[in-house]
Formats: sequence, C-alpha cells, structure tokens
Amino acid sequence: MSNYMPTMENIEHKTAPTLDEILTLEKKVWAALVEGNAEADRALLSPDFLGVYPTGFANRDDHVGQFADAPTMARFELSETKLRVLSPDIVLLSYRADYQRPDAAEWEAMLISSLWERRLDVWINSFSQDTPTEAK
Repeated sequence: MSNYMPTMENIEHKTAPTLDEILTLEKKVWAALVEGNAEADRALLSPDFLGVYPTGFANRDDHVGQFADAPTMARFELSETKLRVLSPDIVLLSYRADYQRPDAAEWEAMLISSLWERRLDVWINSFSQDTPTEAK
C-alpha cells in the first residue's frame, strides 16, 4: 500500500458545477419519469447506481424498470435546493420534491439527496436517497 500523496502540480484543476447546472440534470431525471422515457433515465444514471428508497435498495436496472408500463409521474416541483461540493467532480444535491402520480388527485412529497459524479467529463447520477415527508 503506497503512502503517495500527489503534489499540487499533479492535480488537475477542474471547476465544480453550479447548483443550476446540477439541478438541470436532476430535472432531466424527473422529466424522464413524466415522459416515461426509460432510455433517457438510463443515460443519466451510472452503471453502479444505488437508490435507497422507502421500498428498499435499487440499482440502475430497477430504476429504469419502473417504466415498464407507463410514466410514473404526472408533474413535479423541486424546491429547497442545496448543493454540497465534495470535490470538483462529486457533488451532493439535496432538495424537496412535490409530485403527483398519474391518475392521482393528491400530491406526495419526498426529501431527496442525489449524488452526481463527473466521470470521463460526463455528469452522471450515482446515488439517490428518498425520504417521504408531508405534502404541502
């Protein structure tokens, strides 16, 4: 096991994304849920994606598999957004999602933490945790 620590000149300097940039990507995941677009959903999630949901753990295939029948969301609103920069290539987006499922009269809500990673200069979602909360 090496104790090598890179010197500053060996570290590539990248700029961390803004909240708006990551929020735009997160909204694309939600738009895929509304449109029932499994291909778009798969493209935004890393192959090693892990979801932690009230129903249990899920991988990318599980997340994409929810589109088997139809769109899973009718509409959504994201608020209370916060971005925590862990490194220029890893950020944690946390927010409140209010949403309505197709054919549902009531709105539901979740508090969500979503980990985005820049891999090969592409931002992908590698982790998401949803916590139910009271609807507005």
